[in-house]
Amino acid sequence: MAVAISAMALVAILILIFGALNSATRIPSGHSTTSDVASWVLATLDGTGIVGYYSSIATDSNNNVHISYYDNTNYDLKYATNAGGSWAYYTLDNAGYFGTYTAIALDSSNNVHIGYYDSQNGLLKYTTNAGGSWAYYILASAGYGGTYTSIAIDSNNRVHMGYYDSMNGDLRYATNVGGSWAFYSVDSAGNVGQYTSIASDSSNNVHISYFDATNGDLKYATNASGSWAYNTLDSAGYVGQDTSIAADSNNNVHISYYDATNGDLKYATNASGSWANNTLDSAGYVGQYTSIAMDSNNNVYISYYDATNGDLKYATNAGGSWAYNTLDSAENVGRGTSIAVDSGNMVHISYFDETNYDLKYAYDTEVIPEFGTAGVVMMTMATVCMFVALRLTMAPTKRE
Repeated sequence: MAVAISAMALVAILILIFGALNSATRIPSGHSTTSDVASWVLATLDGTGIVGYYSSIATDSNNNVHISYYDNTNYDLKYATNAGGSWAYYTLDNAGYFGTYTAIALDSSNNVHIGYYDSQNGLLKYTTNAGGSWAYYILASAGYGGTYTSIAIDSNNRVHMGYYDSMNGDLRYATNVGGSWAFYSVDSAGNVGQYTSIASDSSNNVHISYFDATNGDLKYATNASGSWAYNTLDSAGYVGQDTSIAADSNNNVHISYYDATNGDLKYATNASGSWANNTLDSAGYVGQYTSIAMDSNNNVYISYYDATNGDLKYATNAGGSWAYNTLDSAENVGRGTSIAVDSGNMVHISYFDETNYDLKYAYDTEVIPEFGTAGVVMMTMATVCMFVALRLTMAPTKRE
């Protein structure tokens, strides 16, 4: 009987260890939250005034979360992070009407880089804390715009930004790869460059998705061949708004975007060797404000807005086929989504609560694969021990 008790005690210890590992690796510290969908946790981060529109989210190498967003009450650029152990909020640029079209990225040293728009002067601006304190720069001068800003950092910690020149209707690109900032007009064929999204692959090639407003098409530009080339990827109806782009570990490109003709979420990729376009979600008017991210297994994650119900939705193929879920249905939420996947394959989403005018944040407490290697080992050991304990308990006692 003593042997059986020891085995059962071992089972309890293993289960406790598994629970501790599960909590330590899946749940980031931060704001008090409430559960909405199984495994997802939701939180209101900043509710001071009208805040949270134009949010952009990124995670660092320690899996801390960083969010840039717009304060519409004070017309300021704001920044939130839990890197200090709990959520903290900062006003970064308040010298005018600054902070729309924010885009955030982190370098390998966990320095923060943010591109944004100065709507007062019509300028592209950039701020970073890479020098130890926040510094602010005017990049594109008046006349060259800076709306629909997007940002990416390559493996050399160089900055790449795509943006829209509203005066000339062009897609433009800025980078400090050469040591100082340089600016380029990438595509000027018609009115192009709205809804830009930029990514850098493992070879430091740049990829940009964007909208062709003249023709109502999804377009894509890259310098992977050594010079800029651009193509129309989807021209079936009025498509290509709200684009978001990501490159996987094989340097394949993945793009989410909105089909305004049908009110659907669409997805394009060249992962098979050639470009293919697919409708992912067509349940109502869905697919605006898309944001895309990849995990370490090259699974795809997309956050987007359900305009029919005013909800935040989420799509992923991590389970082997595409699945769609409503994550937050509390009143009118889900505009301005931004998604990131950390090094532990945990998914994080920032978005705007239009009912309460707040910045909201959602994260998934499950990691793909669901239990992870350590969890599988622990559960296997616990199962074996439980079986042994049961056999010992049920075994007949020898009579003296």
